[in-house]
Amino acid sequence: MKVVDFWFDALSPYAWLAFDRLPQALEGLNVVVNYQPVLLAGLLAHWGQKGPAEITPKRAWTYRQVLWQAHQQGTPLQLPKPHPFNPLALQRLAVAAAPAGGTPSRRTVELLFRHVWCRDGADPNEPAALAALHAAVAPQRDPAGDAVKAELRARTEAAVALGLFGVPTLVADGRHFFGLDALPMLRAALAGDAWFDGPGWDDGGNQPPGLQRRA
Repeated sequence: MKVVDFWFDALSPYAWLAFDRLPQALEGLNVVVNYQPVLLAGLLAHWGQKGPAEITPKRAWTYRQVLWQAHQQGTPLQLPKPHPFNPLALQRLAVAAAPAGGTPSRRTVELLFRHVWCRDGADPNEPAALAALHAAVAPQRDPAGDAVKAELRARTEAAVALGLFGVPTLVADGRHFFGLDALPMLRAALAGDAWFDGPGWDDGGNQPPGLQRRA
């Protein structure tokens, strides 16, 4: 049985779209998925990146694109107001839903994503809604506890150490597949596509840069 790690932050619409499409992408394969909550902001900060919604013209395109992609693949998605928002409470809840060192269930992760993307644009951090989500998840540990906070930080640091730079990233057999549009590539790798035994994967990862921009 193959293992896939699905690294996510509920803040990301692309992570929600990939999560919803994942069962179809993996259909017929003998695979177990571990859902790994991280803080996208921590990844961006480490690599010196801005999120797509932090660049004004890219922000408009990002929201238009995800609304189109949701329409195209039949995934419910309504943009929350505000967005971006601070996802810390949600990501800590994801960690707290599992025992120490464990990963949340698909049901828990779906509850988190639907809380953000399927409530007619409501604020994900509205206190009453967060309380209802907490009750639905029924976490095994206190999301506000020091152990959970430390574990979320450690998971984000582990993601950085792996070389992850964004979400969603799916990791299988040591290979990283970033983004919604990488799902067909992930499936091909898991199904044993011979391309992955050739030079393409390694050559693509070792391409030397010909230009360095100044900071």
